[in-house]
Amino acid sequence: MEDFLQGCRAALQESQPLHVVLGNEACDLDSMVSALALAFYLAKTSEAEEVFIPVLNIKRSELPLRGDNVFFLQKIQIPEAILIFRDEIDLHELHQAGQLTLTLVDHHVLPKSDAALEDAVAEVLDHRPIEQKHCPPCHVSVELVGSCATLVTERILQGAPEVLDRQTAALLHGTIILDCVNMDPKIGKATLKDNTYVEKLEALFPDLPKRSDIFDSLQKAKFDVSGLTTEQMLRKDQKTIYRQGTKVAISAVYMDLEAFLQRSGLLVDLSAFCQAHSYDALVAMTIFFNAHNEPERQLAIFCPHAALRMTICGVLEHSHSPALQLTPVPSTHPNLQAYLQGNTQVSRKKLLPLLQEALSAYSDSTKIPPGQPDTAGVSREQVDKEADRAGNSLISGLSQDEEDPPLPPTPMNSLVDECPLDQGLPKLSAEAVFEKCSQISLSQSATASRSTK
Repeated sequence: MEDFLQGCRAALQESQPLHVVLGNEACDLDSMVSALALAFYLAKTSEAEEVFIPVLNIKRSELPLRGDNVFFLQKIQIPEAILIFRDEIDLHELHQAGQLTLTLVDHHVLPKSDAALEDAVAEVLDHRPIEQKHCPPCHVSVELVGSCATLVTERILQGAPEVLDRQTAALLHGTIILDCVNMDPKIGKATLKDNTYVEKLEALFPDLPKRSDIFDSLQKAKFDVSGLTTEQMLRKDQKTIYRQGTKVAISAVYMDLEAFLQRSGLLVDLSAFCQAHSYDALVAMTIFFNAHNEPERQLAIFCPHAALRMTICGVLEHSHSPALQLTPVPSTHPNLQAYLQGNTQVSRKKLLPLLQEALSAYSDSTKIPPGQPDTAGVSREQVDKEADRAGNSLISGLSQDEEDPPLPPTPMNSLVDECPLDQGLPKLSAEAVFEKCSQISLSQSATASRSTK
């Protein structure tokens, strides 16, 4: 694998047609590994004289936000320097020159910004329900499994198992295990095919790490923010809401509130973050497990606008459906209000409607210029792009809503609430894992309590 990737970087220096294997814009571990492994396989087995190149669909500067990606690359000993990122190759220029062929992996709908590339797509390999109206007119292979890496593994082992080296096998093996939550049948993410191909990889390479070891290390890396700047920490898992000219960022921060508030230069960083991306307010939800393995959530609201800050805090404090059970934490800065959250079942997902309510109340209390459109609700990518065109620079977080249209119901086999899923198979975000683990932890605590009575 490493030699193949070195050759890919060298190929970028030459003016020649390229067959790019492109993962999705989240570039989670599944997307990254699927793109690397499928491009490797195609390069080894293609009879045509094509140059196959995997491209990670993010800027190189955004890789540190994917802690499990960074950790796994280091563990498998693949240098980050030899990878190719989206800002290092101009796909549109290649397409205009007639030198681009695309294979999409772990997604099948191009965003509007890449719509012009659709006729360059030769194949799709995905594990989400197909959206016929938006899918490129090419060969499409879709199967609802827990991890797209499972489908890549199947392609390799059925097509040319001899090309599979241990490095590539380890990448695929660890990714499937992480995506399928250590193949835990209680979680229900792993399908029969996921289990089958994990077992096949283990049979071919008996020295692969134990499932629990690789899952635990990848899961820890996914939550680890110790090496991130405050801005990176806020961008790592971020959503945005927008109403009548007021824009608020909501970030999940995977550390204790006290530790977060004690970060050096925090207030300067928060102010700079909001100014750089034209946010009027920032809501940070810290989420972590305490020493007793109990889930904890806490809130910090940073907002230089007193009226908006008071409106947000008032709505959150007085909410009864759901009741957050907030306890104020003393703050020495007038622009920052922090809370301990007694009701740990109120996730960021459930917090969003309350913040929408707060923005509505704030908008009603302020004069709205005649003719200004009301863009209420969780902002989708097109809203962010409109803001960009107006002169704002918004860096999308990992959890930003995509342009993908609504998808039909799918089986109950993921970590996301409200299954059966109404949005297809989700990306396995850190918050989704925390949410499920919180439910498991609370369930176990309740069971233990009943058994002692």
